[in-house]
Amino acid sequence: MTGGPVTGRFVLAALLVGLGPALGPGPGAAAARTVYVASQGAGTLVALAADATEAGAPLPVGRSPAQVVAGPEGRLYFTHPDTGTITVVGGADGSIRQTYSVPGQPFGIATSPDGAHLYVGDWAGHRVMRLSARTGALEGAVAVGREPAGLVLDRNGTLYVADRESRQVSVVDTRTMTRKATIAVGTGPFALALNPARDRLYVANVRSGDVSVIDTVARRVVATFTVGGMPYGVAVSPDGGRICVTDQRGGNLVVLDAEDGALRATVPVGRYPEGVAITGQQAYVANWFSDSVSVVDLRSLRETARIAVPDGPRSLAVVPEGER
Repeated sequence: MTGGPVTGRFVLAALLVGLGPALGPGPGAAAARTVYVASQGAGTLVALAADATEAGAPLPVGRSPAQVVAGPEGRLYFTHPDTGTITVVGGADGSIRQTYSVPGQPFGIATSPDGAHLYVGDWAGHRVMRLSARTGALEGAVAVGREPAGLVLDRNGTLYVADRESRQVSVVDTRTMTRKATIAVGTGPFALALNPARDRLYVANVRSGDVSVIDTVARRVVATFTVGGMPYGVAVSPDGGRICVTDQRGGNLVVLDAEDGALRATVPVGRYPEGVAITGQQAYVANWFSDSVSVVDLRSLRETARIAVPDGPRSLAVVPEGER
């Protein structure tokens, strides 16, 4: 069995967060910003400043954080499936503002653009919950497929959910909390990433070794890109031209052409790479078994640094543009 909220270090499990602007040289490329790293084994958060060669001091955030997402005003939200809690970290000093209990087994997470709501996948309950970001109160829920993993929300309030054990993506209207469609994809869908135009959704299928490309308007798969190995994490360039995929089995970051899936580069990173976040001209890859984050220069397509972080890094987040 692969993926999921399992904390055992040598169980094949993984997590993706593809947040913030992605790669790409040229006009309009985003300036590099701070990347935040959640380490499941250590139960900590560390910050990696732009061009840093060392991580900042670790901040305890509670037992076994599975996924971290960045919201407005620089807030970070962590899911803890083992304890059924969500931790909120924010403020100029990075202090923990709040920890609250939620129903079920919280795993994947997304925030609304205004920061008012959290959307949280209940791994064991096969549903997505809408919670108050301020209090954690349950505001609604909708049934989805088995073991909802990655979640991604577009600007119009449409939520996409990777239903890992159902081989599908659920499409949810967050205004009414109703499921509008299901889209069959590959085997073991885990991570999701939207392109900047929001008309293509890329789905990393860990067991079939490929990426499904969904037309979000037609709500159907229009292409399947072969990656090989175990593709878990995915992120898209700001111009929508390339995608980056972590291959856990091979220990690589795979860069593909977003239009036709052509291989642009295979970049060796650490052992068992999971989440990938891209900011400025750099991709950051969480290497779960190497206790490190690889920094990949997206112009030369080479690993330029490998930064030691606390035990078991799985998830990465970048604060949205304009927020700190």
